[in-house]
Amino acid sequence: MPRWLKLSLMLIVFGSIFYITHFHYELRPSDIRDIVLSFGWWGPVVFFLIYAIGPIIFLPTSVLSLGAGLAFGVWPGVLYILFGATAAAVTGYVMARLFGRSVLKVESYPWSEKLFTQMEQRGFLYVFVLRLIPLVSFDLLSYAGGIAKVRFRSFILATVLGMIPGTLAYSFLGASLASGSITLVVIAALVFVTLIGVTYYFREPVKRWLGLTSD
Repeated sequence: MPRWLKLSLMLIVFGSIFYITHFHYELRPSDIRDIVLSFGWWGPVVFFLIYAIGPIIFLPTSVLSLGAGLAFGVWPGVLYILFGATAAAVTGYVMARLFGRSVLKVESYPWSEKLFTQMEQRGFLYVFVLRLIPLVSFDLLSYAGGIAKVRFRSFILATVLGMIPGTLAYSFLGASLASGSITLVVIAALVFVTLIGVTYYFREPVKRWLGLTSD
Protein backbone atom coordinates (compact mmCIF):
# COMPACT_ATOMS: atom_id res chain seq x y z
CA MET A 1 0.00 0.00 0.00
CA PRO A 2 1.47 3.43 -0.95
CA ARG A 3 2.63 5.56 1.95
CA TRP A 4 0.32 8.45 1.02
CA LEU A 5 -2.67 6.10 1.11
CA LYS A 6 -1.71 4.77 4.57
CA LEU A 7 -1.36 8.34 5.84
CA SER A 8 -4.70 9.31 4.31
CA LEU A 9 -6.47 6.33 5.89
CA MET A 10 -4.89 7.13 9.26
CA LEU A 11 -6.06 10.74 9.05
CA ILE A 12 -9.58 9.62 8.13
CA VAL A 13 -9.74 7.18 11.07
CA PHE A 14 -8.46 9.66 13.65
CA GLY A 15 -10.51 12.47 12.12
CA SER A 16 -13.64 10.34 12.47
CA ILE A 17 -12.83 9.53 16.10
CA PHE A 18 -12.19 13.22 16.80
CA TYR A 19 -15.53 14.18 15.25
CA ILE A 20 -17.46 11.54 17.19
CA THR A 21 -15.89 12.37 20.56
CA HIS A 22 -16.06 16.15 20.20
CA PHE A 23 -19.17 16.90 18.15
CA HIS A 24 -21.44 13.85 18.27
CA TYR A 25 -20.74 12.95 21.90
CA GLU A 26 -19.60 15.38 24.55
CA LEU A 27 -17.55 13.01 26.68
CA ARG A 28 -17.94 13.39 30.44
CA PRO A 29 -16.18 11.49 33.24
CA SER A 30 -19.32 9.38 33.70
CA ASP A 31 -19.18 8.43 30.01
CA ILE A 32 -15.59 7.23 30.41
CA ARG A 33 -16.65 5.20 33.45
CA ASP A 34 -19.54 3.59 31.56
CA ILE A 35 -17.38 2.78 28.54
CA VAL A 36 -14.55 1.11 30.45
CA LEU A 37 -16.82 -0.78 32.85
CA SER A 38 -18.85 -2.15 29.94
CA PHE A 39 -15.78 -4.17 28.92
CA GLY A 40 -15.59 -6.02 32.23
CA TRP A 41 -12.13 -7.42 32.92
CA TRP A 42 -10.86 -5.69 29.77
CA GLY A 43 -11.89 -2.30 31.16
CA PRO A 44 -8.41 -1.26 32.36
CA VAL A 45 -6.92 -2.18 28.96
CA VAL A 46 -9.60 -0.16 27.14
CA PHE A 47 -8.98 2.80 29.46
CA PHE A 48 -5.25 2.55 28.79
CA LEU A 49 -5.82 2.58 25.01
CA ILE A 50 -8.25 5.51 25.18
CA TYR A 51 -5.76 7.50 27.24
CA ALA A 52 -2.88 6.52 24.93
CA ILE A 53 -4.56 7.94 21.80
CA GLY A 54 -5.72 11.06 23.68
CA PRO A 55 -3.01 13.35 22.23
CA ILE A 56 -3.97 12.34 18.69
CA ILE A 57 -7.66 13.14 19.02
CA PHE A 58 -7.26 15.80 21.75
CA LEU A 59 -9.16 14.12 24.56
CA PRO A 60 -8.97 16.15 27.80
CA THR A 61 -6.83 14.36 30.37
CA SER A 62 -8.91 15.74 33.25
CA VAL A 63 -12.05 13.97 31.95
CA LEU A 64 -10.16 10.70 31.53
CA SER A 65 -8.61 10.88 34.99
CA LEU A 66 -11.89 11.65 36.73
CA GLY A 67 -13.49 8.84 34.75
CA ALA A 68 -10.88 6.43 36.11
CA GLY A 69 -11.60 7.56 39.65
CA LEU A 70 -15.32 6.97 39.10
CA ALA A 71 -14.73 3.55 37.55
CA PHE A 72 -11.91 2.11 39.65
CA GLY A 73 -11.74 4.15 42.86
CA VAL A 74 -8.59 5.61 44.38
CA TRP A 75 -6.90 2.22 44.04
CA PRO A 76 -6.27 0.85 41.47
CA GLY A 77 -7.50 4.07 39.80
CA VAL A 78 -4.24 5.88 40.58
CA LEU A 79 -2.25 3.09 38.97
CA TYR A 80 -4.40 3.01 35.82
CA ILE A 81 -4.22 6.79 35.45
CA LEU A 82 -0.43 6.74 35.80
CA PHE A 83 -0.12 4.02 33.16
CA GLY A 84 -2.60 5.70 30.83
CA ALA A 85 -1.19 9.21 31.22
CA THR A 86 2.35 7.93 30.73
CA ALA A 87 1.22 6.23 27.51
CA ALA A 88 -0.39 9.51 26.39
CA ALA A 89 2.83 11.37 27.17
CA VAL A 90 4.79 8.85 25.09
CA THR A 91 2.33 9.29 22.21
CA GLY A 92 2.81 13.07 22.20
CA TYR A 93 6.59 12.73 22.58
CA VAL A 94 6.89 10.25 19.69
CA MET A 95 4.63 12.35 17.45
CA ALA A 96 6.88 15.34 18.03
CA ARG A 97 10.03 13.31 17.36
CA LEU A 98 8.55 11.97 14.11
CA PHE A 99 6.93 15.12 12.77
CA GLY A 100 8.99 17.84 14.46
CA ARG A 101 7.63 21.35 14.79
CA SER A 102 4.83 20.67 12.34
CA VAL A 103 3.02 19.05 15.30
CA LEU A 104 3.06 22.29 17.27
CA LYS A 105 2.79 25.91 16.11
CA VAL A 106 5.64 27.07 18.30
CA GLU A 107 5.54 30.59 16.91
CA SER A 108 2.27 31.22 18.75
CA TYR A 109 4.03 30.91 22.12
CA PRO A 110 6.42 33.81 22.81
CA TRP A 111 8.33 31.74 25.39
CA SER A 112 8.64 28.63 23.22
CA GLU A 113 12.21 29.11 22.04
CA LYS A 114 13.38 29.76 25.61
CA LEU A 115 11.60 26.60 26.73
CA PHE A 116 13.12 24.42 24.02
CA THR A 117 16.60 25.77 24.65
CA GLN A 118 16.37 25.13 28.39
CA MET A 119 14.75 21.72 27.95
CA GLU A 120 17.61 20.59 25.73
CA GLN A 121 19.98 21.33 28.62
CA ARG A 122 17.86 20.40 31.66
CA GLY A 123 15.11 18.21 30.26
CA PHE A 124 14.35 16.15 33.38
CA LEU A 125 14.02 19.19 35.65
CA TYR A 126 11.79 21.11 33.25
CA VAL A 127 9.47 18.20 32.51
CA PHE A 128 9.21 17.30 36.20
CA VAL A 129 8.40 20.85 37.34
CA LEU A 130 5.89 21.43 34.53
CA ARG A 131 4.12 18.15 35.28
CA LEU A 132 4.02 19.10 38.95
CA ILE A 133 2.97 22.73 38.31
CA PRO A 134 1.13 22.46 34.96
CA LEU A 135 1.74 25.87 33.43
CA VAL A 136 1.21 24.35 29.98
CA SER A 137 -1.21 21.64 28.94
CA PHE A 138 -0.30 17.99 29.36
CA ASP A 139 -0.09 17.25 25.64
CA LEU A 140 1.71 20.50 24.83
CA LEU A 141 4.47 19.59 27.26
CA SER A 142 4.77 16.12 25.71
CA TYR A 143 5.13 17.66 22.24
CA ALA A 144 7.68 20.14 23.57
CA GLY A 145 9.71 17.33 25.15
CA GLY A 146 9.87 15.54 21.82
CA ILE A 147 10.75 18.66 19.85
CA ALA A 148 13.48 19.56 22.36
CA LYS A 149 14.77 15.95 22.15
CA VAL A 150 14.71 15.38 25.89
CA ARG A 151 16.19 11.96 26.67
CA PHE A 152 13.36 9.43 26.60
CA ARG A 153 14.14 7.87 30.01
CA SER A 154 14.41 11.28 31.64
CA PHE A 155 11.14 12.35 30.03
CA ILE A 156 9.27 9.25 31.28
CA LEU A 157 10.68 9.38 34.82
CA ALA A 158 10.01 13.10 35.19
CA THR A 159 6.48 12.63 33.82
CA VAL A 160 5.59 9.83 36.24
CA LEU A 161 7.03 11.55 39.32
CA GLY A 162 5.51 14.93 38.43
CA MET A 163 2.04 13.47 37.84
CA ILE A 164 1.67 11.69 41.18
CA PRO A 165 0.07 14.52 43.23
CA GLY A 166 -2.42 15.44 40.51
CA THR A 167 -3.22 11.80 39.82
CA LEU A 168 -4.01 11.17 43.49
CA ALA A 169 -6.25 14.26 43.60
CA TYR A 170 -8.18 13.30 40.45
CA SER A 171 -8.67 9.66 41.46
CA PHE A 172 -9.74 10.65 44.99
CA LEU A 173 -12.25 13.17 43.62
CA GLY A 174 -13.66 10.67 41.13
CA ALA A 175 -13.88 7.93 43.76
CA SER A 176 -15.62 10.26 46.20
CA LEU A 177 -18.25 11.17 43.61
CA ALA A 178 -18.84 7.48 42.93
CA SER A 179 -19.20 6.74 46.66
CA GLY A 180 -22.13 9.11 47.13
CA SER A 181 -20.75 10.18 50.52
CA ILE A 182 -21.13 13.94 51.01
CA THR A 183 -18.33 13.96 53.60
CA LEU A 184 -15.95 12.19 51.25
CA VAL A 185 -16.89 14.49 48.37
CA VAL A 186 -16.22 17.58 50.50
CA ILE A 187 -12.82 16.25 51.65
CA ALA A 188 -11.84 15.30 48.08
CA ALA A 189 -12.99 18.69 46.77
CA LEU A 190 -10.93 20.47 49.44
CA VAL A 191 -7.86 18.42 48.47
CA PHE A 192 -8.45 19.21 44.81
CA VAL A 193 -9.00 22.94 45.40
CA THR A 194 -5.91 23.07 47.61
CA LEU A 195 -3.82 21.54 44.84
CA ILE A 196 -5.19 24.07 42.36
CA GLY A 197 -4.46 26.86 44.84
CA VAL A 198 -0.85 25.73 45.31
CA THR A 199 -0.43 25.56 41.53
CA TYR A 200 -1.83 29.07 41.13
CA TYR A 201 0.31 30.45 43.98
CA PHE A 202 3.55 29.15 42.47
CA ARG A 203 2.56 29.85 38.86
CA GLU A 204 4.36 33.17 38.35
CA PRO A 205 7.51 32.33 40.39
CA VAL A 206 7.88 29.05 38.48
CA LYS A 207 7.34 30.81 35.14
CA ARG A 208 10.10 33.28 35.95
CA TRP A 209 12.42 30.54 37.24
CA LEU A 210 11.93 28.44 34.14
CA GLY A 211 12.22 31.41 31.81
CA LEU A 212 8.69 31.10 30.44
CA THR A 213 7.84 34.79 30.63
CA SER A 214 7.48 36.76 27.41
CA ASP A 215 10.04 39.37 28.49
